[in-house]
Amino acid sequence: MKLPRTEVRDQALNRAAKESERRFTTYERIDEIPYMVIKKDGRRERFERQKILQGLLKACEKRPVATPKLEAIVDEIEGVVHEATERELTTTEIGEMIMHRLKKLDKVAYVRFASVYMDFKDVQEFMAELKNLLKDRVKK
Repeated sequence: MKLPRTEVRDQALNRAAKESERRFTTYERIDEIPYMVIKKDGRRERFERQKILQGLLKACEKRPVATPKLEAIVDEIEGVVHEATERELTTTEIGEMIMHRLKKLDKVAYVRFASVYMDFKDVQEFMAELKNLLKDRVKK
């Protein structure tokens, strides 16, 4: 019967403690599989809530948006990531969640974030998004 690595290590430490008459303490830690983000080019990176917060702070620069509201958005996104059945989400999925929440919070910040996230190819694409935003505003 093969012993798990931790038991083998613990047995070795116990022998060393007895032989040297010293006391050893071992600590267990959980080796968690990280949540990953699949970038547009296919690369995978570890999910980092700080990156989302930095993007939101940049989009909301000089806007009347309280930092706790941005942190609440980040908390929501992080919650969705941690509750996902897959440990990998695409930047598209995460970006859409952020934009949906940001659009409700501050339209200017939404446009700023969208301009970076959606990587508009030209002014026409950017203007089309602005027109959609204005159309939504008129409906309300």
